[in-house]
Amino acid sequence: MTETVSRPTLEAVAARAGVSRATVSRVVNGGDGVREPLAERVRRAVEELGYVPNQAARSLVTRRHDAVAVVIAEPETRVFADPFFAHQLRGISKELTAHDSQLVLLLTEGRDDHARVARYLAGGHVDGALVFSLHLDDPLPGLIHGAGVPTVFGGRPDWGGSDREPVYVDCDNRGGAREAVRHLIGLGRTRIAHITGALDQTSAVDRLDGFRDVVGDVDPALVARGDFTPSGGERAMRELLERRPDVDAVFVANDLSALGVLRVLREAGRRVPEDVAVIGFDDMLPIAEQTDPPLTTIRQDIEEMGRLMARLLIRGLEGGTGADAGPEGSGVVLPTTVVVRGSA
Repeated sequence: MTETVSRPTLEAVAARAGVSRATVSRVVNGGDGVREPLAERVRRAVEELGYVPNQAARSLVTRRHDAVAVVIAEPETRVFADPFFAHQLRGISKELTAHDSQLVLLLTEGRDDHARVARYLAGGHVDGALVFSLHLDDPLPGLIHGAGVPTVFGGRPDWGGSDREPVYVDCDNRGGAREAVRHLIGLGRTRIAHITGALDQTSAVDRLDGFRDVVGDVDPALVARGDFTPSGGERAMRELLERRPDVDAVFVANDLSALGVLRVLREAGRRVPEDVAVIGFDDMLPIAEQTDPPLTTIRQDIEEMGRLMARLLIRGLEGGTGADAGPEGSGVVLPTTVVVRGSA
């Protein structure tokens, strides 16, 4: 049997500080109107007694829950297998922690989960939502809008029907793709292929458009559809070698897919970069540094994107109240850079 230890109460803090219960409540909940000497006595009493505010009672006063939902529109098998999500969550977590706010992770295994997520958000459990990895036909944006929670999206949205422009954070996917292809052309490569990401996501579409911006009237045989996974990269690379065995360079939509590409080229006896140069996208460490050869890639600051998403949401929450609190509709696009290693 364990003995239950009673928690210090608001009244106990008031007695220790020699002030009223109302004064303690205002100090603990960040209210105004308490002279600094009294506020300092309250803070000292809180520390001495180890008082922890009751979150439910505090929410009634502040109308804040100090919690943010992070909604990833992918099944958990994908989320926990792809380090991209870990990098972005780390950035989000760091920023929320700095603002004493909790991260609530919500995943969607399938369409049945969308309504569950929307109900949770509408239930008043969190102050806002950070949503990423959306697909073009995803109903989540509409459901989240209906739930009335301030939201920041990861990735450029591509939907209409809203009376308010979405707030989002993304990298320069199209510009980064252009950089990748120009780098390969600078190496003297003339038969450059592209393995796309999942084309129901704007990042993959933008990277394909960037590839076409530089290559121009590209041979359709030099474009193979992938899905941002190593197996998708393998499948697409095999298709390319079958259709265009003379390919001498490949721009791959992300580093994970590039893992599959390198594996297939090695099995086919193609040397990288001597026979086929390979460049990825993300600069996903440690993956890019540990491939054989190390992967030349386009770097986007994934962790900073997560931090910025959280920062924009918190800034909006602190500047307004209610369902419409949040930053004005806008997009923040972070730059990309080429990181040259051994594969190209």
